[in-house]
Amino acid sequence: MRLILFMLPAFLFVTGKNCFAQSPTLRGTVSDDASKGPAAFASVKLSGAGVIKTTITDSAGNFVLTNVPVGRYEIEVSLVGFQTAIVKEIVVTAGKETFVAVLLEDKNSTLSEVRLRPRTNKSRPINMMAVASARMFSVEEANRYAGGFDDYARLAASFPGVASNVGNNGIIIRGNSPRLLQWKMEGVEIPNPNHFADLASFGAGGLTGLSSQLLDNSDFLTGAFPAEYSNTLAGVFDMNMRKGNHEKKETTLQLGLLGIDVATEGPFKKEKQSSYLFNYRYSTLGLLKSIMPDDAGGTTYQDLSFKLNFPTKRSGVFSVWGIGLIDKSGAEAEKDQTKWEYLQDKEKQDVSQYMGALGISHRYFFNKRTHIKTTLAGTINGIDMVTDRMNNQHELLPQNIIKNKTGNLVLSSYVNTKFNKRHTNKTGITATALFYDLLLKEAKPEGSPLETIVAENGSSWLLNAYSHSSFRLSQRFTLNAGISSQLFTLNNRKTIEPRLGLKYQAAGGHSLSFAYGLHSRLERLNYYFTKSTTNEFHNKDLDFTKAHHFVVAYDWTVSNNMHIRIEPYYQQLFDVPVIPDSSYSFINMENDWFLNNKLSNTGKGRNIGIDISVEKYLTDGFYYLVSASVFDSKYKGGDNKWRNTRFNRNFLFNVLGGKEWQTGRQGKNTLGLNLRISYQGGDHYIPVNEAASIAEQDVVYDGTKAFEKSIDPLLLTHLTFSYKKNKARSSRQWSLKLINATGQKEFNGFRYNFAKQRVDMNREALIVPNLSYKIEF
Repeated sequence: MRLILFMLPAFLFVTGKNCFAQSPTLRGTVSDDASKGPAAFASVKLSGAGVIKTTITDSAGNFVLTNVPVGRYEIEVSLVGFQTAIVKEIVVTAGKETFVAVLLEDKNSTLSEVRLRPRTNKSRPINMMAVASARMFSVEEANRYAGGFDDYARLAASFPGVASNVGNNGIIIRGNSPRLLQWKMEGVEIPNPNHFADLASFGAGGLTGLSSQLLDNSDFLTGAFPAEYSNTLAGVFDMNMRKGNHEKKETTLQLGLLGIDVATEGPFKKEKQSSYLFNYRYSTLGLLKSIMPDDAGGTTYQDLSFKLNFPTKRSGVFSVWGIGLIDKSGAEAEKDQTKWEYLQDKEKQDVSQYMGALGISHRYFFNKRTHIKTTLAGTINGIDMVTDRMNNQHELLPQNIIKNKTGNLVLSSYVNTKFNKRHTNKTGITATALFYDLLLKEAKPEGSPLETIVAENGSSWLLNAYSHSSFRLSQRFTLNAGISSQLFTLNNRKTIEPRLGLKYQAAGGHSLSFAYGLHSRLERLNYYFTKSTTNEFHNKDLDFTKAHHFVVAYDWTVSNNMHIRIEPYYQQLFDVPVIPDSSYSFINMENDWFLNNKLSNTGKGRNIGIDISVEKYLTDGFYYLVSASVFDSKYKGGDNKWRNTRFNRNFLFNVLGGKEWQTGRQGKNTLGLNLRISYQGGDHYIPVNEAASIAEQDVVYDGTKAFEKSIDPLLLTHLTFSYKKNKARSSRQWSLKLINATGQKEFNGFRYNFAKQRVDMNREALIVPNLSYKIEF
């Protein structure tokens, strides 16, 4: 068992003598769920920790509660004509002010009708157009859940239908590849925001470049998406950055084994309510590389995120936001030939990666019912990787070169109108200019000159238009219907995609929903520019990969503190790129950079299953989330045979829970213990042709038996211990987070063993610890 351990740094605790004394304050806004306009003069009631406080919102929907003792609370908000909303698991600390955003949903009923029970915020997504396969996830959950690791991809692995890995944070949603997941920031699609992205698997990475210090509560969707979501097949992280505190300056410092994190926020001018929010992280691995193990010393990463917010009196709200990351890693070839065991031992590799997104957004309310939001954003994503392989004469020969640079210029705009209590519409367009500079070379066979797979630069467009309406047919029935369309100007491929959702809200907290959507996604741009032997672009006409999504959802709000959800689903994929007359399909792709075969859109796939979750929200210091998923994932390749997909794990079971104890004087300090146990089926794999592998001195797979075998099921355990101490001027938290605490071995493919002249299954037990100290003041 291989255990990666990092030496503990010496923590220098800065008490912050210049910190101001403050009484904990909780601020918030209350808005209409449909129009997103302010809900004026709503009643706000805060309760918990033996405290009850009340207030009302002002004309702009804002509220303030001062002198709130540290602890956990819930807020109940009510307003005539709207359903009462409950926001749970609010944490008030001494170090910084707490901000809460509340959305109110129309009753759409007369006072004589039966009153439905209050809506708990965690039981429904932020996006009202999503009636199934969607949930809100919070920053607080990412910090608290075991295995979350302050990483939103790893946090999502706690949810039903989502499988995960230890070695990377790519997530498999309902049997789909991680590469089919879409990341959105402030309404704009951004490149994969993970450090060391796309190395082990497209759509995955080592850890997130998004700090929990910066993000607001957001949505995670896993199927049958509303019309505003285009260019995605498996799921969507729909994320937003929160606004900085416009009343006072606040700072957060965190030092951990995996990185140094600094965040600061505050007002530009209090009277204008403008604010800033910055977060910067740098890898401790880079700072301490001189004392790190050899396989960690060449690794560094850093990221920066920010949001500037500028409200105006008459011209709406302007915001400038951005995220960027830079990664470097590498390895040296082993010069002692007797120590060559696997290919990696004789390879020299240099890798540098970067990703960035910068946007300017503007939201303007024409009136209380209609607003427009427009965003102009630019994104960039690149990887430079050079691999040299040492021969028996100790000469380093070029093996491959990857210089993959893409950039997007995005204009996105929508108009949201609440025509009345029964009808809300969101209509928008997105125009994305795609820029690319691609160079892929590989030596086949080993030692031969580099062969150019792709060498292309230029630009194209991806255009999208959509419209989606929500109709409150009655107190019980809601109908959501919309349409989305896409056009890829490189080859003039286009799609028209209907979306539909129907929800019946019964008495007693029961509801039944049905959702359908046709969805599509572009492939990575390099595959469109591979060339045939006659030097022609033989894949330039590739179509979108498409999928029909069908979901039925049963929800039961058992109480304000417990929720049960059952979701059967069916996903039918078609127009999937495959290699004719072979078992190869893009459905199973992990990270095939150098594929240059001719492809055809004749592949198919299907994912069918059921997701079940039982969630108890944090009350009396205790919470749990139990989820189970049973599914089957099949595909049809270029040989027209149905097989298991690589990601057909068949079942997923998660038990997540935790307990908090209030300690110290007046119970101001918090001791927390969180545990997650995950039991999931193993990936399927292509069997190895042993005789051919020995002859080739490399791994040779038997494609005729593709994915007939699978790895044994895996039991994973994740732990989080934390202790938070609240003082008059600051709060401090010590945490120990462990991923794969019991050291289970994970499957990482096959490797040819030169020393023993055989193929070895690569299985490693990777334990990832992070001990950290955080201070907020």
